[in-house]
Amino acid sequence: MAQTTQGDVLPKTWIVQPPWEGCGQAAKKWRVPQLVAQILFNRSVRSAEAAGSFLDPNLQDLHPPEMLHGAVDAARHLAAAARDNKRIILYGDYDVDGVTGVAILWHALKIAGADVSFYVPHRVEEGYGLNMEAIRSLADDGASMIVSVDCGITSVKECKLAEELGVSMIITDHHERKAQLPSASALVHPGLDDTYPNRNLCGAGVAFKVAWAFAREMTGSSKVSPEYREFLKHALSLAALGTIADVVPLVGENRIIARCGLARLSESPWPGVLALLDVSGFSAGDKIDGTDVGFKIGPRLNAAGRMGHARLAIELLTRADENRAREIAMYLDEHNRARQSRQRRHVKEACELVERAGMDGDTHRGIVLASDKWHPGIIGVVASRLVNRYHKPTVLIALENGEGGAGGKGGEGQGSARSVPHLAMNEAFEACSQHLISHGGHAMAAGLRIEAERVPAFTAAFVEYANNTLSGVAHHPKLQIDAEVPLQCLDDRTVTAIRNLGPFGEGHAKPLFATDWLELAQEPRCVGKNQEHLQVVLGSNGQVMKGIAFGAGELAEQLKEHRKCRVAFEPIINEFRGQRSVEMQIVDFKFPGDA
Repeated sequence: MAQTTQGDVLPKTWIVQPPWEGCGQAAKKWRVPQLVAQILFNRSVRSAEAAGSFLDPNLQDLHPPEMLHGAVDAARHLAAAARDNKRIILYGDYDVDGVTGVAILWHALKIAGADVSFYVPHRVEEGYGLNMEAIRSLADDGASMIVSVDCGITSVKECKLAEELGVSMIITDHHERKAQLPSASALVHPGLDDTYPNRNLCGAGVAFKVAWAFAREMTGSSKVSPEYREFLKHALSLAALGTIADVVPLVGENRIIARCGLARLSESPWPGVLALLDVSGFSAGDKIDGTDVGFKIGPRLNAAGRMGHARLAIELLTRADENRAREIAMYLDEHNRARQSRQRRHVKEACELVERAGMDGDTHRGIVLASDKWHPGIIGVVASRLVNRYHKPTVLIALENGEGGAGGKGGEGQGSARSVPHLAMNEAFEACSQHLISHGGHAMAAGLRIEAERVPAFTAAFVEYANNTLSGVAHHPKLQIDAEVPLQCLDDRTVTAIRNLGPFGEGHAKPLFATDWLELAQEPRCVGKNQEHLQVVLGSNGQVMKGIAFGAGELAEQLKEHRKCRVAFEPIINEFRGQRSVEMQIVDFKFPGDA
């Protein structure tokens, strides 16, 4: 089987969903094209009511904050601190989820006239989450209350220290808890009991629910004041950024947050949001989707935390005026370009190390690499690229003296990991914890700290765990195909309706389709700066369609030889000089003779 060269080294297996017998009838009842009905069926939508909720998510279906464990208690403590003019510090994580969560609570507290500031640890020097030195420093500076955002649920020692120093703690988090919970005035977490339906609420989503409860507390009613209602409308946009960037499943309540929040993003009243959109290439009124967040907005917001210090990103979304916001946004854009350059270099080096060590074969169902040349703020993204290429759980470790400065004290390394289905990275790290200083995270993404001398032992233990957990074919790439379709089914109305099913992301992937055999209607062309992309015109039964396959330039000669192929693709609308046409963004090819 042939494949595009977008990083994959193994042929893909196409898994095509069988046609739904009730598709035609459902399409009429739901008033959608048949192909859209098939997509909805594939995503477990079975009734007219469920289809209506999916197609038109309603803010009224958001779960009220009193359902979320600890949210109302946190709001009451925050309201009391605001009324008493006590100094409140929002202690956030340095990624998009943490940054947007801090911004949501900051704006809510500012409306109440609270004495509020924020703190975010340095990714390299302090690492993830609450730390003892920061707690002491904040207490010395007069903090009365510290509110964690997107961190803290495992910070038992840190919360105990805060209590000893006379600082009250509120923990808001969504990460995996451990058996012992920290002692705090309030613990807000969607997984602490069985009352909250959305266990996959992200950190910014948790912060939004606390802000909602706080607005009710300050208003004195479940119906918030007009000022807070306007705030919550725009705070939802920040929660949408965190939800999409943190790669939580975009289903149920998360879909409502993402869909309704993105719809309002370009209407934000906050200068920092508008400046961020501007440097990301958007204008007022532009429609922004999940891909835009993942590839344009999110990386710029993340750039400060990856390449420098995330406090600038929080400043951008909170207290920055128009001039300062523009200055910070341009700085983030610059840092994002630097990050992209280093990332490309790191990916190249990492792939060479994988293949040199033989980790691309089946004897290694997991990948662990370490280098003192890597920037610790970038290795998480690089690990994602390696997972896309090799389809194996990957751990990359930046040893001290790397590009970002010391990766730790006393010969330590800082690691970032990304996983694949069927291997929970947090469980893998727990199984190998005797080799680690510390670790934490999710099933699909996690981080660690390790002594440099322990890297070989950890590597052996992790690879053994992966070998015993994953089957021999688990790392073979698979394409989930929603349907096999003839080209004539893809008219403008249908493709527009498919696009309107977004935003797409984890748990709700962009729909992919497959064709039957198509003939080459024109000679394929290699395009792009390095002729790395393949442009084609394919046809069947008199119907032709243009397509682009990014990174597949090397397949041009094979296509010329066979003159026919099947393709897996995403349908897109190309708009040029006022003309709209349906085209294919091709992700894979099959040629005659392929398995």
